[in-house]
Amino acid sequence: MTAPQPPATKLPKVGTTIFTVMSQLAMEHGAVNLGQGFPDFDVPARLVDALTRAMREGKNQYAPMTGLPVLRQAIADKTERCYGHRPHVDAEITVVSGASEAIFDAIAAVVRAGDEVIVLDPCYDCYEPAIDLAGGVAVHVALDPATFAPDWAAIRAAVTPKTRLLMINSPHNPSGAMFTSDDIAQLTALLRDTGIYLLSDEVYEHIVFDGARHESVLRYPELRERAFVVSSFGKTYHCTGWKVGYCIAPAALSAELRKVHQYNTFCTFTPAQAAFAEMIEAEPEHYETLGAFYEEKRDRFREQLLTTKLKPLPVPGGYFQLVDYSAVSDLDDVEFCRWLTVEKGVTAIPLSPFYAQPPKGQRLARLCFAKNEATLDAAIARLQKL
Repeated sequence: MTAPQPPATKLPKVGTTIFTVMSQLAMEHGAVNLGQGFPDFDVPARLVDALTRAMREGKNQYAPMTGLPVLRQAIADKTERCYGHRPHVDAEITVVSGASEAIFDAIAAVVRAGDEVIVLDPCYDCYEPAIDLAGGVAVHVALDPATFAPDWAAIRAAVTPKTRLLMINSPHNPSGAMFTSDDIAQLTALLRDTGIYLLSDEVYEHIVFDGARHESVLRYPELRERAFVVSSFGKTYHCTGWKVGYCIAPAALSAELRKVHQYNTFCTFTPAQAAFAEMIEAEPEHYETLGAFYEEKRDRFREQLLTTKLKPLPVPGGYFQLVDYSAVSDLDDVEFCRWLTVEKGVTAIPLSPFYAQPPKGQRLARLCFAKNEATLDAAIARLQKL
């Protein structure tokens, strides 16, 4: 008998993600891991209690494919409270197994073979593989290398008759940059009178600083009528391992997303859905004060970094701090982050994997400050020795 040949890969550009690689390296060398973006402090007590209670009450079987009605109701309440728009509970809200699933489902739902999808570099690494698997073509447009603001002239120039979808992310991973009201105006003008869909990755929506307002696409009727808006409970409630998120989209788009979702995961962890519904309604102050909670961490970490040779860049939102390491090393960012982990005991994430074509000579690394003070203090003590 002839053994089957190894399959021709559908994802030739994909290996193990940089996040997994760096976290494994951190574990092997006992480094303080400021690489992968997850908190190392406790989940809110009310949420844990609600999860435990839900499991003990027998809420352990399949949830409805679109999500528990009580959670979709809570999401509608929260969305109206935050953005002045109330999505239809049954037709426009879908609970999914993490924001990454929502992104995959949305792309698979609307992108056909040969369609072009505009992504703004640096962008999160799950975007392009989902586009490739759908048969689409990722069209990379660089954000400003200094401020990470969108270059609207370049984005407009990238639009062709084949453009099917534009993907945006604010607050932005990895830079923390945020869309302004002017960006929203530019985006609206760009998409007006086109058939282009929009995917708005808003997983850090509540982590915004300095009195700024998160310019959610859900605030703007002309945008939300063509948009998938993706949110993450894991980022908001410090429980990334629970892998629960949701997507809000107009009924017609939600119907197509659900066709993919139901044959991808079908439904999402039931007791967690019940717990999130309780948490949203009983403790809205959690998401309302989340920005202030992380702003204190950002400011403290920045002050500490100023005692090292690393130069911290501004962070308008999210829980990542970019640092310029030019004063420390001429290594490229991948080699620098490897050296920093192995030789100095602190793990960061290089920026180049977020790009199709990284800017030449860029010397930036990403540190996560969603950590308790002891973790950050231990990292700083090591970074001060650079």
